[in-house]
Amino acid sequence: MTHSRRAFVQHLTVGTAGFTSLAALPTDLLVPAAQGAPWDVSWASRLRGKHKACFDCTEPESGYGVWRANAWAGQYREVLKAGPTDLSPVIILRHNAIVLAMQPPFIQKYSLGKKFGVTHPLTMEPIEQNPALLDEKDGIPAPFNNSGLHKQLGRGVIALACNLALQDVIDHVVAIDKVSDAEARKRSVEGMVPGVILQPSGGFAAVLAQESGCAYVKAS
Repeated sequence: MTHSRRAFVQHLTVGTAGFTSLAALPTDLLVPAAQGAPWDVSWASRLRGKHKACFDCTEPESGYGVWRANAWAGQYREVLKAGPTDLSPVIILRHNAIVLAMQPPFIQKYSLGKKFGVTHPLTMEPIEQNPALLDEKDGIPAPFNNSGLHKQLGRGVIALACNLALQDVIDHVVAIDKVSDAEARKRSVEGMVPGVILQPSGGFAAVLAQESGCAYVKAS
């Protein structure tokens, strides 16, 4: 468990009730990605399909958690004859799956593949890539070549990332680059896959998705 996660657990276990006030929580657990900017929760209003599901990814698992969201959509189209506007999938990237929210150059620069135990979806060999971004140019066969995170984002699928998990990445950047936490956060946010929306936590995202009508799927 990293320092940031230990601090989080310690604060939650303070007091006989196991809870503490928001004012007592570490500031890095409360502030949004950009200082002073509000969290973007407008994605919840985009969940208008008849069929809604959130796919909770906690481990890299070679990107299969992301692929499962696309498989669900395909199966609903085939079996239930659902149209594109009938489906509202949400992908949540938290815990170690935060690496799936990062762009390949960032992963390679900071050796995040090794840090998070990332493997290729076909060979199962360790890679310094984002397996959720691999497609036909990387030898991924049909129909899985259309399951990449970038392609799903292009089709309007909502992808959310956990700010608590991102702090592990930020701490890693601080250790390597010898920069402030604020600068490391800036670099880490800039290293995220365009279109992925940072949320206060993965738990926050999962609950809000369910409150907005999504069925919950433990995807990885």
